[in-house]
Amino acid sequence: MSERGQALIRLSVAGALVALAGLGWWLFGESAFDLSTLRDVRDTMAHRVRQTPELAALAFIAAYLLVAALALPGALVLTLLGGALFGIGPGVLLVALASSLGALLSFSVVRWIAGRLLRDRLAARLTPIASGIERDGAYYLFTLRVVPIFPFFLVNVLVALTPIRTWTFYWVSLIGMLPATLVYVNAGHQLASLDSMSGLLTPGLMGALALLGVFPLVARRLLPGIAQRIGWLMGAVRANRRWRGQRPHRFDRDLIVIGAGAAGLVAANIAASLRAKVTLIEREAMGGDCLNTGCVPSKALIRLANRVREERRFAEQGTGIAGVPSGNTTRPDLAVILDRVRATIDRIAPHDSVERYRDLGVECIRADARVLSPWTVDVTPAEGGRSERLHARHLIIATGAEPVVPDIAGLAPGRALTTQTLWAIRELPNRLLVLGGGPVGCELAQAFQRLGSAVTLVERAERLLPREEPEASAEVSRSLEADGVRVFTGATLQSVQDGSRAHVVG
Repeated sequence: MSERGQALIRLSVAGALVALAGLGWWLFGESAFDLSTLRDVRDTMAHRVRQTPELAALAFIAAYLLVAALALPGALVLTLLGGALFGIGPGVLLVALASSLGALLSFSVVRWIAGRLLRDRLAARLTPIASGIERDGAYYLFTLRVVPIFPFFLVNVLVALTPIRTWTFYWVSLIGMLPATLVYVNAGHQLASLDSMSGLLTPGLMGALALLGVFPLVARRLLPGIAQRIGWLMGAVRANRRWRGQRPHRFDRDLIVIGAGAAGLVAANIAASLRAKVTLIEREAMGGDCLNTGCVPSKALIRLANRVREERRFAEQGTGIAGVPSGNTTRPDLAVILDRVRATIDRIAPHDSVERYRDLGVECIRADARVLSPWTVDVTPAEGGRSERLHARHLIIATGAEPVVPDIAGLAPGRALTTQTLWAIRELPNRLLVLGGGPVGCELAQAFQRLGSAVTLVERAERLLPREEPEASAEVSRSLEADGVRVFTGATLQSVQDGSRAHVVG
């Protein structure tokens, strides 16, 4: 069937439903909330309910379903009648089932008739909240259902226009409407003593329902932090049980920091400035990855690669930078470039040096460290010699991480470069495949492409920088492709052939 035909069917169904709802309001709008009428109906139907309870329950569900789905007057009256005719337990069950099914029917009809049309027309406005609805939609819907001031039918219509799943809508509506259902069914069970509808919801009861509705939203914000703190507390309790009796009677220092990278250096610096007695243990070079193989060299390489690109552009125009004739920038000398990177590292290294931290009052030891307990560290000098045990009130483990080379068919051990071994090469690769589209992978891919290598970037996720905003990922991808980098996302590296050819699937 054509889209035009489907649209006509939807309009016809919508018109029929509006006509039925209008007829219902015209017929029952005046008497639907009359308590005397409700008592008469109860007295009339009580005998039939006792004779055929199953048939009466089905008829009640059908009537409630019709009223709820079409937003007819009388939902409150039927809820009270459910308590009056069936009692509290069965009444709550029947009303909860009928009201939730009615809400589901209303939700589905609205989504079928107008949901797609309105979502298409309001796509620009709905897009910013779509992710929030997918993440927290159940909590918002629960709040709308629990607090009775929000119109039942209006909630069905508005939520139908959001991306919330149908099953989520149903079960959240079922649970969210239970508190008010229990209140009204209980009132219907005591119909003989009920004087007016206004006495059903007192200010205190309304406040309690409002708090109940807001609680899940507040809890969603607070519970992760509370759970984290409880986890820390339980971890401390388990640690105390495990190491009971092993805590040293005296400590020769306040803090031991293992790892002299960015985090370890900052921790040692802060502790020393607070006049704590600090020992800093590092197996290799001070400064860690950030200074020696990460942040500093990569940023220096990017700057030099940008300069090479600019010189290449000027060379294409027949001049050098500032009018000075350019040399051969098509294949720059990578050894010279990496020597300049090394010079940048050497210029910054004194800020992270052993001498500087000793001047700050930090004891610096070049050694391997092995944690024996929450207070004890076994230290073996890097040059060899006898190990020594150090005791401190607190330990900080800031050892960082190492690159992991995946097991790829055809890739010989040691053939792949990592962020730790890349800086030792002396010749610019003709072709370079970068595996991983995170920040480091994108930086190195762009730098080597601008230096003159033919770079291919492979990322297993559906986009580069998967932890960043989609807009940022798209911009980085456009920039890389503009430089000539071949970018493959949603792809995996299956094998390497002859050490120079790669098989990528994506």
